[in-house]
Amino acid sequence: MKFSIERDRFLKPLQLLNSIVGRKQGMPILSNILISVEKNKICYTGTDLDVELSGTIKIDEAEAEGTTTVPAKKLLDICRALPQGELISFSKQEGKLRVTSGKSRFLLATLPANEYPTLEESEYMYQCMLPQDELRYLVEQTQFSMAQQDVRYYLNGLYLGVRQNQILAVATDGHRLALSQVDTTESIEHPIEMIIPRKGVTEVLRLLDEPEQQVQLEFGRHHLKVVLEDLQFTTKLIDGKFPDYRSVIPQQGGNLMVAPRETLKQALTRTAILASDKYRGIRLTFEQNKLTCQTHNPEQEEAEEDLEVSYAGEPVEIGFNVNYLLDVLNALPDAEVQFELRDSNSSILIQGVESKDCQYVVMPMRL
Repeated sequence: MKFSIERDRFLKPLQLLNSIVGRKQGMPILSNILISVEKNKICYTGTDLDVELSGTIKIDEAEAEGTTTVPAKKLLDICRALPQGELISFSKQEGKLRVTSGKSRFLLATLPANEYPTLEESEYMYQCMLPQDELRYLVEQTQFSMAQQDVRYYLNGLYLGVRQNQILAVATDGHRLALSQVDTTESIEHPIEMIIPRKGVTEVLRLLDEPEQQVQLEFGRHHLKVVLEDLQFTTKLIDGKFPDYRSVIPQQGGNLMVAPRETLKQALTRTAILASDKYRGIRLTFEQNKLTCQTHNPEQEEAEEDLEVSYAGEPVEIGFNVNYLLDVLNALPDAEVQFELRDSNSSILIQGVESKDCQYVVMPMRL
């Protein structure tokens, strides 16, 4: 194996790979990446056995073809430390990978390429194309509601469903729920459902850096594959049954409040300063064209702020985790938002006034 590549062209793939590779005890090869050189291209792969990233980089004709595995972090640190625009040369010598650039020389340990594990291929039932910015929108509008290390393992991920010509993303931690949806050009006869683990969700977002470019999604029984122009990402799926999110979304709440999103967000942010650090509770009082936000904490400190809003329903006093409300207001793109609720014991439905492709449900808390 012998080839050369400009430092800047190799750096970004190495950064992506470094977040993918595993660090599992007893399997040191998972800290490595697989590099193969064939004529005028480099093929690379990294995995932790739950997610896998592979791709290609075009180069001038390689002096010698070959395959090896090298430590991902060490190779990344070397490339990162070299000056921009430098040419890096790689050659395999007696079981080591020699890296040279200018007057710098490095010798990295390798492990056999034939021992490098890869995710098993899965049969894909459906595939569709959509712009990267639409997939990013789906994920960013919902991911913050995923549970973290919940014993109900199926909540520690993002639900992705395909129905007819729509893709839906849903996340819930049992206290709140977020749903977003986009239309696709391809229609599907039988619905598809899957749960993507947290790491898979995080890594997909890292890959979507060309908003107008297309991304292909391939849905399998045990894997989801995300295919971009020069790389593909595969993640295992969580084996479980996602809750019936449709039964959680309130129907016909009755009392409707409309307010400017930014004004409401700033008011909640100010009031939250004196909320309890542990419970983050805030009391909202809905009255005729008025919303009052109140918080207090164990130190007997209090905060209160009134807002002018559009509200003509029954007076309602209700408590929420203020962080959950702020997460929604930070995600919604609309200039105005609406809160729909029935009484002080019911959950609240939050949507943008203009766009109805995102819905958020927050459960009340006792203060």
